Amino acid sequence: GKTTLVNSLLRIYNIQENAVFIDGVDVMKAELKSLRETVAYVPQDNFLFSDTVRGNIAFADLSLSDEEIKKAADFACVGNDISGFRDGYDTVTGERGVTLSGGQKQRISIARAFIKNSPILILDDSVSAVDVKTEDTILKNIKEQRAGKTTLVVASRVSTVCHLDKIIVLSEGRVEGFDTHENLLKTSPT
Repeated sequence: GKTTLVNSLLRIYNIQENAVFIDGVDVMKAELKSLRETVAYVPQDNFLFSDTVRGNIAFADLSLSDEEIKKAADFACVGNDISGFRDGYDTVTGERGVTLSGGQKQRISIARAFIKNSPILILDDSVSAVDVKTEDTILKNIKEQRAGKTTLVVASRVSTVCHLDKIIVLSEGRVEGFDTHENLLKTSPT
């Protein structure tokens, strides 16, 4: 059921102690429930439940209002798509979202993470199936509506990360650079 799936999706893999901290707390010493409340995660392989669009977006809190759900959908640039569905927010997505395009699934997953309003949002290559204009709008929305919160964006396209505050460049699993896009253009070999 949903609980088993959520537990597997939100599994935090053990790492060395004193390696990753959130607000000065070692994640290996933090309660798992607290970590799950602190972090919203959109995986590269988006997963939608066989439920309505509304249920998929409001998954973290089914008591959310229609206005809050619509705001999250608009944040993720999927509100217009949903309005065009025959049953709107009551449209059933089908198992794993089979009735939706890849970009729609990604954007509904982003809306689900955004509505959680967590201090940390991780987008793991989760705008790869959307066009550049939509990607730009989502990134603009992140910058405006998540100001003061941490958002980590994992991407292979430079256009996805070039406007972010700081970029970490990885090469073969090693940190090659950490700076602004402008400075990395001068210093990073890749």
